[in-house]
Amino acid sequence: MTCTEAVVAAAPFTVRRRVKWGECDPAGVVYTPSFSEYVIATAELFYESLFDGPPQRTKDALGFGTPTRALAFDFRRSLWPDEMFDITVSVEAIGTRSFTLAMTARMRESGETAFIGRLTPICVRRGSRDAIHVPAALREALEQYQRACETSPHANPLHQG
Repeated sequence: MTCTEAVVAAAPFTVRRRVKWGECDPAGVVYTPSFSEYVIATAELFYESLFDGPPQRTKDALGFGTPTRALAFDFRRSLWPDEMFDITVSVEAIGTRSFTLAMTARMRESGETAFIGRLTPICVRRGSRDAIHVPAALREALEQYQRACETSPHANPLHQG
């Protein structure tokens, strides 16, 4: 079996993906909803890296969840079966109750930008689903990641391409 998703860098956090045929319409172009899966799956891997453990169990233990408040895309090119692309995560903003992750997908071979996704989760208390302040452990991990990216020799500008 061929792996279609793998973490390839920690700072900036980067996930490499291969487009699966089943993610495409009959013409061979990736379905629009598949892009949401790319972004959400990358976010889950990012949280796993931030917390050094299973993201949902860790958030459960800390008493919070991160449902999506907003999700936006800027599509730059079509994706086709078997194409490889890298999704790089940056922390664009950290607010009082939410934060925004910007994810730039670049083609593996050419570096051309395929899409930019922005995911804005809101922090909620597990059980009641009431909005809460970004938990200190999460805020600290996001800020530490931002600092690591600023000093990484592999950091790329968000809107390159």
